[in-house]
Amino acid sequence: MRYLFILITCLCSSASFAQSRWTTEQANAWYKKQAWMTGCNYQPASAVNQLEMFQETTFDPTQIDKELGWAQELGFNTMRVFLHHIAWTSDKEGFKKRLDNYLDISAKHNVKTILVFFDDCWNDKYAPGKQPEPKIGVHNSGWLRDPGTDIRNNPDSLKMLEAYVKDILTVHKDDKRILMWDLYNEPGNNGYVDKSLNLLKQVFSWAKTVNPSQPLTAGVWNYGAHFENLNKFQLENSDIITYHHYGYIDRHQAKIADLKAYKRPLVCTEYMARRNGSLFQTILPMLKAENVGAINWGFVSGKTNTIYAWDTPMPGGKEPELWFHDIFRQDKTPFSENEVKTIKTLNGKK
Repeated sequence: MRYLFILITCLCSSASFAQSRWTTEQANAWYKKQAWMTGCNYQPASAVNQLEMFQETTFDPTQIDKELGWAQELGFNTMRVFLHHIAWTSDKEGFKKRLDNYLDISAKHNVKTILVFFDDCWNDKYAPGKQPEPKIGVHNSGWLRDPGTDIRNNPDSLKMLEAYVKDILTVHKDDKRILMWDLYNEPGNNGYVDKSLNLLKQVFSWAKTVNPSQPLTAGVWNYGAHFENLNKFQLENSDIITYHHYGYIDRHQAKIADLKAYKRPLVCTEYMARRNGSLFQTILPMLKAENVGAINWGFVSGKTNTIYAWDTPMPGGKEPELWFHDIFRQDKTPFSENEVKTIKTLNGKK
Protein backbone atom coordinates (compact mmCIF):
# COMPACT_ATOMS: atom_id res chain seq x y z
CA MET A 1 0.00 0.00 0.00
CA ARG A 2 2.85 2.34 0.89
CA TYR A 3 4.44 1.77 -2.52
CA LEU A 4 1.14 2.42 -4.26
CA PHE A 5 0.84 5.73 -2.40
CA ILE A 6 4.36 6.71 -3.43
CA LEU A 7 3.62 5.80 -7.06
CA ILE A 8 0.41 7.84 -7.10
CA THR A 9 2.20 10.76 -5.48
CA CYS A 10 4.95 10.64 -8.10
CA LEU A 11 2.48 10.43 -10.95
CA CYS A 12 0.50 13.36 -9.60
CA SER A 13 3.68 15.41 -9.16
CA SER A 14 4.73 14.56 -12.71
CA ALA A 15 1.35 15.59 -14.12
CA SER A 16 1.44 18.83 -12.16
CA PHE A 17 4.94 19.60 -13.43
CA ALA A 18 3.93 18.86 -17.03
CA GLN A 19 1.23 21.48 -16.89
CA SER A 20 3.08 24.17 -14.97
CA ARG A 21 4.68 27.32 -16.24
CA TRP A 22 8.45 27.39 -16.37
CA THR A 23 10.00 28.98 -13.32
CA THR A 24 11.92 32.20 -13.82
CA GLU A 25 15.10 30.20 -13.16
CA GLN A 26 14.23 27.70 -15.90
CA ALA A 27 13.34 30.45 -18.35
CA ASN A 28 16.50 32.45 -17.75
CA ALA A 29 18.71 29.35 -17.85
CA TRP A 30 17.18 28.43 -21.22
CA TYR A 31 17.70 31.95 -22.57
CA LYS A 32 21.37 32.00 -21.58
CA LYS A 33 21.95 28.98 -23.79
CA GLN A 34 20.55 30.75 -26.87
CA ALA A 35 22.31 33.06 -29.25
CA TRP A 36 20.93 36.60 -29.28
CA MET A 37 17.80 36.24 -31.42
CA THR A 38 17.60 38.36 -34.54
CA GLY A 39 15.41 37.78 -37.55
CA CYS A 40 12.07 38.40 -39.19
CA ASN A 41 8.46 37.44 -39.31
CA TYR A 42 8.88 35.32 -42.40
CA GLN A 43 6.60 34.88 -45.37
CA PRO A 44 8.17 34.06 -48.75
CA ALA A 45 7.65 36.72 -51.41
CA SER A 46 5.68 34.18 -53.44
CA ALA A 47 2.94 33.70 -50.83
CA VAL A 48 0.08 36.09 -50.05
CA ASN A 49 -0.78 34.36 -46.76
CA GLN A 50 -0.18 31.38 -44.47
CA LEU A 51 -2.16 28.97 -46.67
CA GLU A 52 -0.33 29.88 -49.84
CA MET A 53 2.94 29.32 -48.03
CA PHE A 54 2.07 25.76 -46.96
CA GLN A 55 -0.45 24.35 -49.45
CA GLU A 56 0.84 21.71 -51.85
CA THR A 57 0.36 23.60 -55.11
CA THR A 58 2.04 26.79 -53.89
CA PHE A 59 4.63 25.58 -51.37
CA ASP A 60 7.89 26.92 -52.80
CA PRO A 61 10.99 25.34 -51.23
CA THR A 62 13.26 26.89 -53.88
CA GLN A 63 12.10 30.40 -53.00
CA ILE A 64 12.33 29.67 -49.27
CA ASP A 65 15.84 28.26 -49.64
CA LYS A 66 16.98 31.33 -51.56
CA GLU A 67 15.46 33.82 -49.12
CA LEU A 68 16.70 32.06 -46.00
CA GLY A 69 20.13 32.06 -47.60
CA TRP A 70 19.90 35.84 -47.71
CA ALA A 71 18.82 35.82 -44.07
CA GLN A 72 21.88 33.78 -43.17
CA GLU A 73 24.11 36.30 -44.95
CA LEU A 74 22.64 39.03 -42.72
CA GLY A 75 23.36 36.95 -39.63
CA PHE A 76 19.69 36.38 -38.87
CA ASN A 77 19.19 33.24 -36.79
CA THR A 78 15.44 33.27 -36.03
CA MET A 79 12.29 33.39 -38.15
CA ARG A 80 8.74 33.66 -36.85
CA VAL A 81 6.38 31.67 -39.07
CA PHE A 82 2.56 31.57 -38.99
CA LEU A 83 0.59 28.37 -39.46
CA HIS A 84 -3.13 27.96 -40.24
CA HIS A 85 -5.45 25.19 -39.09
CA ILE A 86 -7.09 24.92 -42.55
CA ALA A 87 -3.77 23.74 -43.98
CA TRP A 88 -3.97 20.89 -41.45
CA THR A 89 -7.67 20.02 -41.79
CA SER A 90 -7.56 20.00 -45.60
CA ASP A 91 -4.32 17.99 -45.99
CA LYS A 92 -3.04 16.85 -42.62
CA GLU A 93 -0.13 14.65 -43.66
CA GLY A 94 0.86 16.82 -46.61
CA PHE A 95 0.92 19.93 -44.44
CA LYS A 96 3.05 18.22 -41.80
CA LYS A 97 5.47 17.01 -44.48
CA ARG A 98 5.82 20.51 -45.93
CA LEU A 99 6.28 22.03 -42.48
CA ASP A 100 9.07 19.53 -41.86
CA ASN A 101 10.57 20.46 -45.23
CA TYR A 102 10.51 24.14 -44.25
CA LEU A 103 12.22 23.36 -40.96
CA ASP A 104 14.92 21.37 -42.79
CA ILE A 105 15.59 24.33 -45.09
CA SER A 106 15.75 26.76 -42.18
CA ALA A 107 18.11 24.48 -40.25
CA LYS A 108 20.37 24.28 -43.31
CA HIS A 109 20.78 28.05 -43.01
CA ASN A 110 21.29 27.98 -39.23
CA VAL A 111 17.90 29.60 -38.68
CA LYS A 112 15.59 28.46 -35.88
CA THR A 113 11.84 28.97 -36.01
CA ILE A 114 9.17 30.44 -33.77
CA LEU A 115 5.88 28.84 -34.84
CA VAL A 116 2.60 30.72 -34.42
CA PHE A 117 -0.75 28.91 -34.13
CA PHE A 118 -3.64 31.40 -33.85
CA ASP A 119 -4.02 34.97 -35.08
CA ASP A 120 -6.75 37.63 -34.78
CA CYS A 121 -5.42 39.86 -37.61
CA TRP A 122 -6.79 40.81 -41.02
CA ASN A 123 -9.27 38.74 -43.08
CA ASP A 124 -12.01 36.80 -41.30
CA LYS A 125 -13.04 34.52 -44.19
CA TYR A 126 -10.83 31.88 -45.76
CA ALA A 127 -10.89 28.60 -47.63
CA PRO A 128 -8.35 26.05 -48.83
CA GLY A 129 -7.30 26.03 -52.47
CA LYS A 130 -6.35 28.94 -54.66
CA GLN A 131 -5.85 32.09 -52.61
CA PRO A 132 -6.91 35.58 -53.74
CA GLU A 133 -4.43 37.70 -55.61
CA PRO A 134 -3.05 40.61 -53.56
CA LYS A 135 -4.94 43.89 -53.85
CA ILE A 136 -2.68 46.40 -55.54
CA GLY A 137 -1.01 48.71 -53.04
CA VAL A 138 -2.88 47.28 -49.99
CA HIS A 139 -0.96 46.08 -46.94
CA ASN A 140 -1.47 42.36 -46.20
CA SER A 141 -4.65 42.20 -48.27
CA GLY A 142 -4.66 38.40 -48.25
CA TRP A 143 -3.62 37.65 -44.66
CA LEU A 144 -5.95 35.37 -42.71
CA ARG A 145 -7.26 35.25 -39.18
CA ASP A 146 -7.11 31.90 -37.48
CA PRO A 147 -9.59 30.59 -36.48
CA GLY A 148 -11.89 33.50 -37.43
CA THR A 149 -15.38 34.39 -36.20
CA ASP A 150 -17.37 31.45 -37.60
CA ILE A 151 -15.11 28.82 -36.05
CA ARG A 152 -14.62 30.57 -32.72
CA ASN A 153 -18.39 31.00 -32.31
CA ASN A 154 -18.94 27.27 -32.78
CA PRO A 155 -18.16 25.37 -29.55
CA ASP A 156 -17.86 22.10 -31.49
CA SER A 157 -14.87 23.53 -33.34
CA LEU A 158 -12.77 23.55 -30.18
CA LYS A 159 -12.24 19.78 -30.44
CA MET A 160 -10.87 20.20 -33.97
CA LEU A 161 -8.58 23.07 -32.95
CA GLU A 162 -7.38 21.09 -29.95
CA ALA A 163 -6.55 18.10 -32.15
CA TYR A 164 -4.66 20.36 -34.57
CA VAL A 165 -2.59 22.10 -31.92
CA LYS A 166 -1.79 18.91 -30.04
CA ASP A 167 -0.83 17.06 -33.23
CA ILE A 168 1.70 19.67 -34.36
CA LEU A 169 3.05 20.13 -30.85
CA THR A 170 3.40 16.40 -30.24
CA VAL A 171 5.28 15.81 -33.48
CA HIS A 172 7.72 18.66 -32.77
CA LYS A 173 7.79 18.80 -28.95
CA ASP A 174 11.53 18.03 -28.86
CA ASP A 175 12.46 19.44 -32.27
CA LYS A 176 15.69 21.42 -32.00
CA ARG A 177 14.78 23.35 -35.15
CA ILE A 178 11.93 25.04 -33.26
CA LEU A 179 12.92 27.74 -30.81
CA MET A 180 9.57 28.41 -29.15
CA TRP A 181 5.81 28.19 -29.62
CA ASP A 182 3.91 31.46 -30.03
CA LEU A 183 0.42 30.20 -29.28
CA TYR A 184 -1.70 33.20 -30.28
CA ASN A 185 -0.75 36.31 -32.25
CA GLU A 186 -2.41 39.55 -31.12
CA PRO A 187 -5.39 38.01 -29.30
CA GLY A 188 -8.26 40.47 -29.11
CA ASN A 189 -7.45 42.29 -32.34
CA ASN A 190 -10.23 43.29 -34.77
CA GLY A 191 -12.50 44.25 -31.88
CA TYR A 192 -12.59 40.78 -30.29
CA VAL A 193 -10.84 41.93 -27.08
CA ASP A 194 -12.01 39.62 -24.25
CA LYS A 195 -13.92 37.41 -26.70
CA SER A 196 -10.49 35.91 -27.43
CA LEU A 197 -9.73 35.13 -23.79
CA ASN A 198 -11.35 31.68 -23.76
CA LEU A 199 -9.46 30.44 -26.82
CA LEU A 200 -6.25 31.93 -25.44
CA LYS A 201 -6.74 29.99 -22.20
CA GLN A 202 -7.62 26.83 -24.12
CA VAL A 203 -4.52 26.88 -26.34
CA PHE A 204 -2.24 27.32 -23.34
CA SER A 205 -3.98 24.39 -21.63
CA TRP A 206 -3.61 22.18 -24.71
CA ALA A 207 0.05 23.09 -25.11
CA LYS A 208 0.86 22.50 -21.45
CA THR A 209 -0.74 19.07 -21.67
CA VAL A 210 1.70 18.16 -24.46
CA ASN A 211 4.52 19.72 -22.42
CA PRO A 212 7.00 20.52 -25.21
CA SER A 213 10.66 21.07 -24.39
CA GLN A 214 10.48 24.52 -26.00
CA PRO A 215 8.98 27.51 -24.17
CA LEU A 216 5.40 28.68 -24.68
CA THR A 217 4.42 32.29 -25.16
CA ALA A 218 1.79 34.71 -26.46
CA GLY A 219 2.98 38.25 -26.95
CA VAL A 220 1.33 41.34 -25.49
CA TRP A 221 0.71 43.99 -28.13
CA ASN A 222 -2.02 46.43 -27.05
CA TYR A 223 -1.28 48.20 -23.77
CA GLY A 224 -4.66 49.89 -23.32
CA ALA A 225 -6.81 49.36 -20.25
CA HIS A 226 -9.43 47.39 -22.25
CA PHE A 227 -6.77 44.70 -22.85
CA GLU A 228 -6.04 44.29 -19.14
CA ASN A 229 -7.53 40.79 -18.86
CA LEU A 230 -5.76 39.46 -21.93
CA ASN A 231 -2.43 41.02 -21.03
CA LYS A 232 -2.62 39.73 -17.48
CA PHE A 233 -3.21 36.17 -18.66
CA GLN A 234 -0.48 36.32 -21.32
CA LEU A 235 2.13 37.74 -18.96
CA GLU A 236 1.28 35.34 -16.16
CA ASN A 237 1.30 32.21 -18.33
CA SER A 238 4.08 32.73 -20.89
CA ASP A 239 7.38 30.98 -20.15
CA ILE A 240 9.21 33.68 -22.12
CA ILE A 241 7.78 37.21 -22.29
CA THR A 242 7.18 38.31 -25.88
CA TYR A 243 5.72 41.59 -27.05
CA HIS A 244 5.18 43.85 -30.07
CA HIS A 245 6.25 47.47 -30.38
CA TYR A 246 6.21 49.62 -33.50
CA GLY A 247 6.89 52.93 -31.80
CA TYR A 248 9.77 55.33 -31.30
CA ILE A 249 12.81 54.24 -29.30
CA ASP A 250 11.94 56.16 -26.13
CA ARG A 251 8.53 54.50 -25.76
CA HIS A 252 9.93 51.14 -26.77
CA GLN A 253 12.65 51.31 -24.13
CA ALA A 254 10.09 52.34 -21.52
CA LYS A 255 8.00 49.28 -22.37
CA ILE A 256 11.07 47.05 -21.94
CA ALA A 257 11.63 48.57 -18.51
CA ASP A 258 8.01 47.72 -17.59
CA LEU A 259 8.30 44.14 -18.81
CA LYS A 260 11.57 43.51 -17.01
CA ALA A 261 9.56 43.50 -13.79
CA TYR A 262 8.55 39.92 -14.67
CA LYS A 263 12.23 38.86 -14.43
CA ARG A 264 11.94 36.66 -17.51
CA PRO A 265 13.68 36.77 -20.88
CA LEU A 266 12.19 39.26 -23.34
CA VAL A 267 11.78 38.83 -27.09
CA CYS A 268 10.25 41.54 -29.28
CA THR A 269 8.46 39.46 -31.91
CA GLU A 270 7.28 42.44 -33.97
CA TYR A 271 8.96 45.80 -34.58
CA MET A 272 10.26 48.00 -37.45
CA ALA A 273 7.81 50.34 -39.13
CA ARG A 274 9.82 53.14 -40.74
CA ARG A 275 6.97 55.66 -40.89
CA ASN A 276 6.45 55.21 -37.14
CA GLY A 277 10.11 55.85 -36.30
CA SER A 278 10.74 52.18 -35.47
CA LEU A 279 14.00 51.76 -37.38
CA PHE A 280 16.76 49.18 -37.61
CA GLN A 281 19.38 51.88 -36.99
CA THR A 282 17.88 52.84 -33.62
CA ILE A 283 15.81 49.91 -32.32
CA LEU A 284 18.11 47.02 -33.19
CA PRO A 285 21.18 48.34 -31.29
CA MET A 286 18.96 49.14 -28.31
CA LEU A 287 17.45 45.64 -28.28
CA LYS A 288 20.89 44.09 -28.43
CA ALA A 289 22.13 46.28 -25.57
CA GLU A 290 19.08 45.26 -23.52
CA ASN A 291 19.58 41.57 -24.46
CA VAL A 292 16.08 41.48 -25.94
CA GLY A 293 15.39 39.25 -28.94
CA ALA A 294 14.65 41.23 -32.11
CA ILE A 295 12.20 39.90 -34.72
CA ASN A 296 11.09 42.56 -37.20
CA TRP A 297 8.10 42.36 -39.53
CA GLY A 298 8.89 41.56 -43.15
CA PHE A 299 11.85 40.39 -45.17
CA VAL A 300 11.54 40.20 -48.98
CA SER A 301 8.94 42.46 -50.58
CA GLY A 302 6.29 40.33 -52.25
CA LYS A 303 2.64 39.38 -52.34
CA THR A 304 1.90 40.52 -48.78
CA ASN A 305 2.48 44.13 -49.89
CA THR A 306 3.95 45.12 -46.55
CA ILE A 307 6.08 47.87 -48.05
CA TYR A 308 2.78 49.80 -47.86
CA ALA A 309 1.58 51.09 -44.49
CA TRP A 310 -1.32 49.51 -42.57
CA ASP A 311 -3.74 52.36 -43.24
CA THR A 312 -2.28 54.01 -46.35
CA PRO A 313 -3.16 52.05 -49.50
CA MET A 314 -1.65 53.14 -52.80
CA PRO A 315 -4.18 52.13 -55.49
CA GLY A 316 -1.68 52.60 -58.30
CA GLY A 317 0.76 50.20 -56.67
CA LYS A 318 3.72 52.58 -56.94
CA GLU A 319 6.60 51.69 -54.64
CA PRO A 320 6.44 54.14 -51.74
CA GLU A 321 9.44 56.37 -51.19
CA LEU A 322 9.52 55.18 -47.57
CA TRP A 323 8.81 51.48 -47.21
CA PHE A 324 6.76 50.52 -44.16
CA HIS A 325 8.22 47.01 -43.62
CA ASP A 326 10.58 44.63 -45.49
CA ILE A 327 14.31 44.70 -46.25
CA PHE A 328 14.93 43.36 -49.77
CA ARG A 329 13.37 43.55 -53.21
CA GLN A 330 13.04 40.24 -55.01
CA ASP A 331 16.27 40.82 -56.90
CA LYS A 332 18.01 41.18 -53.50
CA THR A 333 18.57 44.92 -53.76
CA PRO A 334 17.82 46.38 -50.31
CA PHE A 335 15.55 49.26 -49.48
CA SER A 336 18.55 50.72 -47.63
CA GLU A 337 22.19 49.73 -47.83
CA ASN A 338 22.70 51.49 -44.51
CA GLU A 339 20.09 49.25 -42.85
CA VAL A 340 21.77 46.13 -44.21
CA LYS A 341 25.13 47.34 -42.92
CA THR A 342 23.61 47.99 -39.48
CA ILE A 343 22.03 44.53 -39.34
CA LYS A 344 25.20 42.75 -40.45
CA THR A 345 27.38 44.69 -38.02
CA LEU A 346 25.17 43.94 -35.03
CA ASN A 347 24.97 40.28 -36.07
CA GLY A 348 28.74 40.00 -36.42
CA LYS A 349 28.60 39.70 -40.23
CA LYS A 350 30.81 42.61 -41.30
